[in-house]
This record gives sequence, structure tokens and C-alpha cells, in this order.
Amino acid sequence: MKVTIKVWRQKNNTDKGRFETYEMNNANSHMSFLELMDVLNEQLEQEGTEPIHFDHDCREGICGSCAMYINGRAHGPQKGTTACQLHMRHFKDGETITVEPWRAQAFPVIKDLMVDRSAFDRIIQAGGYVSVNTGSAPDANEIPVPKNIADEAFNAATCIGCGACVAACKNASAMLFTSAKISQLALLPQGQVERQQRAERMIAQMDAEGFGACTNTMACSAECPKEIDMANIARMNREFLTAKAGSEAIEVS
Repeated sequence: MKVTIKVWRQKNNTDKGRFETYEMNNANSHMSFLELMDVLNEQLEQEGTEPIHFDHDCREGICGSCAMYINGRAHGPQKGTTACQLHMRHFKDGETITVEPWRAQAFPVIKDLMVDRSAFDRIIQAGGYVSVNTGSAPDANEIPVPKNIADEAFNAATCIGCGACVAACKNASAMLFTSAKISQLALLPQGQVERQQRAERMIAQMDAEGFGACTNTMACSAECPKEIDMANIARMNREFLTAKAGSEAIEVS
């Protein structure tokens, strides 16, 4: 199949950047989108042109590295799918495909389609951890957790931190990511030690990184490749308000 690829090229964060168009006559409907980018890069190298820089790692929808905005949607047109698992059979022969990096103040462009998502790491460092010593895995698993609670925690934990929620949001909000990381720990017994400080610290760091506010358009959940539920944002808000009330009560006393 033949496709036209319009790709955002940008040397670094200070470069203005521009779209460049490439014609591909050797695309295959069975290719993943990242395999298409590999073939395009081989074509560019043969032509003596610098290849397109993009993030990738596992190529199995697990690591969250393949951050691409494809035809106006985070990770492309297929719902619940990462860019590495998106196949060319979802595009038409002769179609023009536009590929851009995540566009958010908190995700500065490194080069081409690569952006710096270390802001997510700093949010996790602010409070997304458990300090309680649970011992070995069998000891930890001896703590009784109701199945419905365990299911909710594991569903929140499926977040791969790809940043699609930020890219899809008109405000570049990271609340779906942050709420998923808060929820997965707040729901489990092991996460109770830091529970009161966790929401305060992680939300404070999220704001410090320059992410926008949530206006409940639900674009984040709709474009999330793991389909993280918006209910996590409501839970995060409850955790935050409870923590703030507790902090204020301590200050007054």
C-alpha cells in the first residue's frame, strides 16, 4: 500500500520546527505503525537524510514509550491501542497520515517526535510509593483484600504513563495519570502509611510541573490506551480534600 507521511521535524526544544512530507510506496497492511516508521527511517538513511527520532521500547503496549499524535489523536485512531500496536490495516491505501509529538508545556520536545516526560517521574517521586515493609511476596499476599477493591486497584495500576491523557486534554492536564497512581496505592492496605500526604504531594508536584486543570471533558479517558476510568479523578479529589482537612486540623490544634 502507498501512504503519505507528514511528520513533525524539530532539531531541539528551541528550534521552531516544521512538517516534512514523505511518500512511501512499500507499506504493508500487516505492519505496526512503528514498523512503518522503521521502514521510513531506512528509506531516509538510504537517501542520506537524518532519520526521524521517536521513542519506543517494548513494542507490546506495556512500556508507554511510543508517544505519537497520529491524525489528530493520541496513539492514532484505534481505541484502547498504543502506537506500537496500531497496524496499517486501519489506514486506507493512498491516505495521508500526520504524525506529531505530544504538545504540552510540561513535555518539552527533545527532538522530532521525542518529548521529555520526566515530569511524570517527578510526580511519582513526590509520593507514588509505599514505605511499609511488606516482606517477601507471599507475606504481602497474606494481607486480605476484597476482590472488588483489588480489581479497582489493578485497573488503576494498568496506567503505563504514556502521556496520552495529557496530549488529548485541551488543558494538557495530567490528572488521569496522577489519579491512577494515587488510586492504586490508596485502595490497598500497603498504601495506607503515606495515604494522607500522598495526594497532597503528588498534586502539588503536578501543578509545579505546569500541567493544566481538569474540566471533565473526558478526552483523557477516551484516548487512554489502557482506558483508565475517570472515577480515579473523583477518588483523587476525595483523597486530596481529606488530606487537606486533616492537615488543617493538625495546624489548628
